[in-house]
Amino acid sequence: MWNPLQHFRWSQSPEEVEAQRELLLREAPIPCLWMFGKTGSGKTSVIRYLTGAADAEIGTGFKPQTKHSQLYAFPDDDLPIVRFLDTRGLGEAAYDPDEDISQSDAEAHLIVVTVRATDQAMEEIAGPLRTIRQRKPDRPVLLATTCLHDAYPGEQHIVPDPFPPDGGTLPSEIPATLSRCLTAHYDRFAGLFDRAVAIDLTKPEDGFDVVDYGGDRLKQAVLELLPSAYRQTLMQMEHVREELGDQQRRRSERIILAHSIMAASAAAVPVPWIDIPVVMATQSHLLHRLAADNHQELDSKTLLNLTGVLGGRIALRMGIRELLKFIPWVGMAANAAAAFAFTYGSGKAASWYFREIRAGHLPTAEELQEVYQQQLKIGADLWRTNRQEPDA
Repeated sequence: MWNPLQHFRWSQSPEEVEAQRELLLREAPIPCLWMFGKTGSGKTSVIRYLTGAADAEIGTGFKPQTKHSQLYAFPDDDLPIVRFLDTRGLGEAAYDPDEDISQSDAEAHLIVVTVRATDQAMEEIAGPLRTIRQRKPDRPVLLATTCLHDAYPGEQHIVPDPFPPDGGTLPSEIPATLSRCLTAHYDRFAGLFDRAVAIDLTKPEDGFDVVDYGGDRLKQAVLELLPSAYRQTLMQMEHVREELGDQQRRRSERIILAHSIMAASAAAVPVPWIDIPVVMATQSHLLHRLAADNHQELDSKTLLNLTGVLGGRIALRMGIRELLKFIPWVGMAANAAAAFAFTYGSGKAASWYFREIRAGHLPTAEELQEVYQQQLKIGADLWRTNRQEPDA
């Protein structure tokens, strides 16, 4: 029997891809921003603005570091572009920050202190920040005053934005209450920060004409305060993200191809392939591998969503009928070809589905079906291109 493993052309070995990934990460230093502020002070909003990630994705992406501190790697732990340390518990009773300070002090390149404009109870923040500043006086600290609208409830932000990009003298146009709040913060944290920005990062449903008020000012301050090597990583975030995404897709491609070849080998026997348990088990295992590779939990609901479109005997028979339009073979060759193409199409569609979930988009059944049909055809073409006729 012909073994497709002997003839398929692999473009890169897993070791080569992993070496490229490590080299890429070494050449693009990963900045770490220490988010320092009370719960509800706008830390998640800052992360969302800088990364473009959804709040839900950020919330579930934090991993414990100490009893109170957590680490969020964007876009994920395996392929990070930037990391965010969040010291939680600041401002809460009986909170001792020494462990978090010791853990985070060595990792952070920039401290972003977030304080709500109208929250003047700041000693729980200023006290630990003095200790941190004394340990590493050369490490930059950015003071981000958030939720400006708390000082002018029911009103819109001032347009055009009157705040200077460099966080200098407060503009005279801002409301008197906001001016007093900001002045009090700047006096309180005097000597503890290198630059200050006033921002109000909202969502469209919050009802403000201008969302992400002061966002450009925030981003510019972060870039200018970071050490040069780490600054370049953030400046090239989209490019680096694409490169890392390509590495992720190549890794998924290897998993999909390996399972597709296994399914084809199992199907090349004189039994209708839709009744071969090995083929079905291979496809099930593939879905679980792809879910784990994309840091997704393949629960019963997700599995039902996927198999409702990609799996089941009816779908398999429909898939074979579609494949026969592309594959002019019969007998065992058709069994193997259909098994390869169906497993490949299912794997590619599932991989796309998991990436969309991670990006905050829940695909519809129609979208998933469209991707599956496209990848099914590609799988058939791939088999036809790489197959080799057995010796007569």
